Amino acid sequence: QVQLVESGGGLVQPGGSLRLSCAASGFTLDSYSMGWFRQAPGKEREGVSCFDSSDTSDNTMYYLGSAKGRFTVSRDNAKNTVYLQMSSLKPEDTAVYYCAARRFSCSQYGFHYDYWGQGTQVTVSS
Repeated sequence: QVQLVESGGGLVQPGGSLRLSCAASGFTLDSYSMGWFRQAPGKEREGVSCFDSSDTSDNTMYYLGSAKGRFTVSRDNAKNTVYLQMSSLKPEDTAVYYCAARRFSCSQYGFHYDYWGQGTQVTVSS
């Protein structure tokens, strides 16, 4: 059974850091590009960042301008897990965060992805 399970969300103060995890089962994610998306209340889902399986030099791609310099995607093949490291968090980062897997290169369009997790809530508030 193919599954992606996000974890690591929670409440954090502005300026704080948080690392989200996305554990894959039923497939090996090292052959997939792994994207992170988010959806805030009343807003449409938007692409945040992506780890490109085809890029051997610089694997992190940014779709959200505000994520540059603050968010980093990494992958641990031994654990079949991808991470989203977030720092300098802002209230506007509050959203449900989703991971998604795609057989081909990264895409900012959600419909291109083959598998999706259920999401994890991130709340940035003082």
